[in-house]
Amino acid sequence: MDLRCRPATFGDLPALVLDGDVDLGSVPTLHSALVRLVTDHRGRTVAVDLDAIEVLDDAGIGVLLGAAGRAREAGGDLVLVCTNPRLIARFDLSGLARAIEVRDRLS
Repeated sequence: MDLRCRPATFGDLPALVLDGDVDLGSVPTLHSALVRLVTDHRGRTVAVDLDAIEVLDDAGIGVLLGAAGRAREAGGDLVLVCTNPRLIARFDLSGLARAIEVRDRLS
């Protein structure tokens, strides 16, 4: 399955809503979308909604960590939104949940 990245705004929180698989083949698409999100909202907290993601490999986790770093360097932050228990367990095991805040909703 391909990856779709759709910009959105929830209240005043800019977000990127992902749908599909984040794997080695789709990492360039995700990277470009995250760079655009962080750049367009420099100095603000942005969110990435992962609820429609089926696969998230190590390369995808690396891209999310890089985007969080870029957001913080610009005076902002990046948060993840996810309610999928399998992905949340992966975030805990990989240490991603210690580096990036994971929320169960955008509000």
